[in-house]
Amino acid sequence: MTTETAPPDSPTKRERTFFGQPFSLVHVFGVEMWERFSFYGMQGILIYYMYYTAAEGGLGIPQPVALGIIGAYGGSVYLATILGAWIADRLLGAERTLFFSAIVVMAGHIALSLLPGLLGLGVGLVLIALGSGGVKANATSVVGTLYREDDPRRDAGFSLFYLGINLGAFLGPLLTGLLQSVAGFHWGFGLAAVGMAVGLTQYAFGRRSLPAEAKAVPNPLPAARRLPMAGIVVGAVALIVVAVLVGVLTPDNLANAVAIITLLAAIALFAVILTSKKITAVERKRVFSFIPMFITSVAFWSLYQQQFTVLPIYAADRLNLDLFGWQMPEPWVQSINPVFIIVLSGVFAAIWTKWGAKQPATPYKFAAAVIVMGIAFLLFIPFSGTGAHGTPLIAVVGILLVFTIAELLLSPVGLSLSTKLAPKVFETQMVALFFLSIALGSAMAGILATFYDETNEPPYFGISGAVAIAIGVVLILVTPWVRKLMQGVR
Repeated sequence: MTTETAPPDSPTKRERTFFGQPFSLVHVFGVEMWERFSFYGMQGILIYYMYYTAAEGGLGIPQPVALGIIGAYGGSVYLATILGAWIADRLLGAERTLFFSAIVVMAGHIALSLLPGLLGLGVGLVLIALGSGGVKANATSVVGTLYREDDPRRDAGFSLFYLGINLGAFLGPLLTGLLQSVAGFHWGFGLAAVGMAVGLTQYAFGRRSLPAEAKAVPNPLPAARRLPMAGIVVGAVALIVVAVLVGVLTPDNLANAVAIITLLAAIALFAVILTSKKITAVERKRVFSFIPMFITSVAFWSLYQQQFTVLPIYAADRLNLDLFGWQMPEPWVQSINPVFIIVLSGVFAAIWTKWGAKQPATPYKFAAAVIVMGIAFLLFIPFSGTGAHGTPLIAVVGILLVFTIAELLLSPVGLSLSTKLAPKVFETQMVALFFLSIALGSAMAGILATFYDETNEPPYFGISGAVAIAIGVVLILVTPWVRKLMQGVR
């Protein structure tokens, strides 16, 4: 058989492939891996940069304020995915939005590495949040265009793509943390910028080979509406600037502001979908069924995202990081979770596949996830009172293993559930609702972390864990009712 008679997506002897996948996957794999390298590499040292003193190379921001900023930043990244998806759908298409978003990410890391003080922090975080939201919203869509619906390589291709994500998340904190420990924070931020530049350069050369579907604009914004939309954007930016200048929006209340905006956006989006005359009675019930899962998801991410708020402080103050006489950099703790994800994601996929129709319904998975997450927080309590650097590293490795199990019970199935429950005319908006639950949870992680102190660890971890477990138990109790509303969706 010749290449001319072969199906376009079938590998042949003449086709260049990437581990048996369409070769174009290597370009999206690369830009996403390096974007995650830069994102998690920067985030691994960010909290220390903010609250360390000037003598230690930091900005000297009070620790509670720094924690709130981290939460606001994390929430803003997921809020920005909504904007990134809209720009792709209405203006630029997924491929171009991905390309320009990666440039914005790189500019943010350059700002953090070169601009001094609070100016560099502000400019850098805003640019990285906006750019990361655009990358996160569109990279998966671009990968999807590389395959036909019935291409047997599709699932394996996505698995390879997600491997790239976690490789970047693993390597980023290791390398930026090591460089920061020997050369300083700005060198660490600079390495994150270099990593993003490597991925962007590779993608810039390879993006021409991507299919036309990746470059198409699915629902172009009419020309007559572009100027009014630009006016809305300018007005929103002006409103934020004025709020900062008059002191309404400050670093102290930034996480609260992001949480309130996200909550209002979620309520509005639920209202728009539920009151629409374009959905059927069955679809409306399914949307109602998503509300308890949305609340559970917020509770889960409120705890899970404290990997980037409380855990770095815990690592610096409470962990014994001595490895045979060598002091492990604190940011390396951030690389533990990606290792477990790489190892266990395939295990979970195999379990769900083997169980098939016998696997637990999605509400039970959500409930199990938040209960396991609560248990993970309770596991910190036995190590309270051990003094500075008294907690063994192996203990936190074990706790982060529990974090990962909880994540794999909720995160992969959350997006899938949002698409299964979505009305036909609101598929993208239902996915947006799931991202809004992550955004709200991330902001809440920053707010909750302001109450953490090493002197109050038992009540902090105990109350947080107990509330999460209680939410999971409530979801289990209402699951029969929720499943009736789901109208046959598992």
